[in-house]
Amino acid sequence: MDLNRRDLLMTSSATLGGALAAGCASVTATPSQPTPFSLSVPAVPIAGSREVFPVHRIYCIGRNYAAHAREMGSDPTREPPFFFQKPNDAVQFVPPGTTVDHPYPALTRNYHYEVELVAALHSGGRNIAPEQALQHVYGYAVGLDMTRRDLQSDMKDQKKPWEIGKSFDLSAPIGPIHRTAQTGHFPKGAITLSVNGTVKQSADLAQMIWSVAEQISNLSQAFELKAGDLIYSGTPENVGAVVRGDLMVAHIDGLPDLSLRVV
Repeated sequence: MDLNRRDLLMTSSATLGGALAAGCASVTATPSQPTPFSLSVPAVPIAGSREVFPVHRIYCIGRNYAAHAREMGSDPTREPPFFFQKPNDAVQFVPPGTTVDHPYPALTRNYHYEVELVAALHSGGRNIAPEQALQHVYGYAVGLDMTRRDLQSDMKDQKKPWEIGKSFDLSAPIGPIHRTAQTGHFPKGAITLSVNGTVKQSADLAQMIWSVAEQISNLSQAFELKAGDLIYSGTPENVGAVVRGDLMVAHIDGLPDLSLRVV
């Protein structure tokens, strides 16, 4: 090893070691530091504003409506809440009043819709009490947790992680975020999804097993929640498959519909 390279490695190691010793969890690029490429932060427009909501993480709760839990082979009276994540760039923004093309993903032959209420956080923390949880919600949106069901089922059968069935490109369609100052919270209200004009999913938000506040509280016990986090709060029963050409319309009372055509 030549002297310059050795000096560079020693300097870099010392800098990183010092950062870790000082209690830093990671090294973060700053505007003054050069990077080999630029990296944008995914964001969702905020209704009635020129601002956008930068997305930090996407959390999803599984089997949060009793009938859906049963159709997935689970007992909703016994199961504690569980969560999985999607990458933040899985979002696909769908403007109100428009129908957006949604690509049918690779590798699957059984592609499922799941309509969900999405809670967007402007603050967070650890071990948040349910009574304080809604203080961290900036707003709400209509979302879809799109799922490659055959891949998810295969991974379950093999007792392997089923990320490939959930966490892929554009798997988290979402409408604009509506601030709680304008809408309030959503403890109840119709949530539906139709395909080609036929209603497939229909329930009430009040039928959630774990409320949004309880989801935030439970998540904060495992993760430090932060501003920019999105929580997809679960889907009702009657999830099902779509194929190319199908038109999906997701609806939640008090929010604009979400319209996508599978292509």
